[in-house]
Amino acid sequence: MAGNDLGSLLGGLIGSGGSGSPGGAGNVLGSLLGALMGGAGGAQGGGAAVGGNPLNGLLEMLTKSGLVDQAQSWVSSGANQPVSGAQLKEALPDETLRQVAQEAGVTPDEAADELAQVLPQAVDRLTPDGHVPSGSLEDIIRQQRL
Repeated sequence: MAGNDLGSLLGGLIGSGGSGSPGGAGNVLGSLLGALMGGAGGAQGGGAAVGGNPLNGLLEMLTKSGLVDQAQSWVSSGANQPVSGAQLKEALPDETLRQVAQEAGVTPDEAADELAQVLPQAVDRLTPDGHVPSGSLEDIIRQQRL
């Protein structure tokens, strides 16, 4: 439902995403952001669901998990620092990752690895001015789409 809609939008936003399945990458990322908006990870994301934009909650979650340098590099101008699937597995709530994997039809390890490939580029594209824009995530994606 929400993850699939977000997946379609994000698939266009991230392009090939460096994987063999751009729709799959968008779906995994869409499932994650959908979960943070109202699913299992919603409570963990703090105010992420307010206004339909889970990016702040996601970035806060990554920052609290020790990935502050990576998260900041994705938002700011300059090179995006990489993140590994193992790091994301540590940063994301287990239930959220399981939900994302189930919706995407992959294992939690595969979901984390796929997210590691697309998350830096997606956050970078969604924050072109060096901060998380206000408004719903769907509106932000549509505004940034090529």
